[in-house]
Amino acid sequence: MLHPRLIPVLLLKNGILVRSRTFTFHQHTGDPLGQVERFTAWKADELIYLDINRDDTHDFRETMSVIGTTSSHKDIPATMTNNFLDIIRSVSERCMIPLTVGGKIRTLEDIRLRLSHGADKVSINTQALADPSFITAAAQAFGNQCIVVCVDVKANPEKGTHEVHAHFGKDATGLSAVEWCKEAEKRGAGEILLQSIDRDGTGQGYDLPLIRSVAEAVSIPVIALGGAGTFRHFVEGLTEGHASAVAAANIFHFTEQSVINAKKQMRASGIDVRL
Repeated sequence: MLHPRLIPVLLLKNGILVRSRTFTFHQHTGDPLGQVERFTAWKADELIYLDINRDDTHDFRETMSVIGTTSSHKDIPATMTNNFLDIIRSVSERCMIPLTVGGKIRTLEDIRLRLSHGADKVSINTQALADPSFITAAAQAFGNQCIVVCVDVKANPEKGTHEVHAHFGKDATGLSAVEWCKEAEKRGAGEILLQSIDRDGTGQGYDLPLIRSVAEAVSIPVIALGGAGTFRHFVEGLTEGHASAVAAANIFHFTEQSVINAKKQMRASGIDVRL
């Protein structure tokens, strides 16, 4: 049986790392390589690296377009590149734990390139929704162990449902979160990365009913993402949400040895996490 996993998530936009809130507000947090070695040293179980750039160009010189009114001119390493595949290679050279890469994956060749540049797994989202058979083709070509389907979800309080959204959370698809995750599993997904758009960056805790409903409906691992603001939320995501892994972005950026301390609290709460 797999140990519960704790997974930092790094968000890349215009060549720099950002923190996110409800998929709309993004604030500069550093260069793409600075956090990787720290998370490896702190013994994170895995690392998820998501390209959330709205287009295909990474221009780290245009920081104002990333962080708007909160911007400040940051020193960007001279070794940085606008090429996302080069960024993946540089990250993978420093990352001594399993690395999942997502964003802008539209073809099997896109997957092959990410894996050949150092990714261990890929996260697919928009293309899977546009063409569910792409999940099957990817799993057959590369093995379902490296195919993670990312599912972005918003709650609909009036209907009491959770609906899958596409295109950076902007477009409702009409799909139920549970039904789409079941379909993704049937198509060959190896894992589900379940993101709550409503909770993203709020620090209010995971959407536990959402996580639990999906985790109980599928047999593949579910990674919970969106809302973690305290280490206790990781415990809740595993014990009450029944997730196989808990992931977060913002909480790890500003606390020294955050992964180590989070795992210590999880262990103290009875979670059999690797230290």
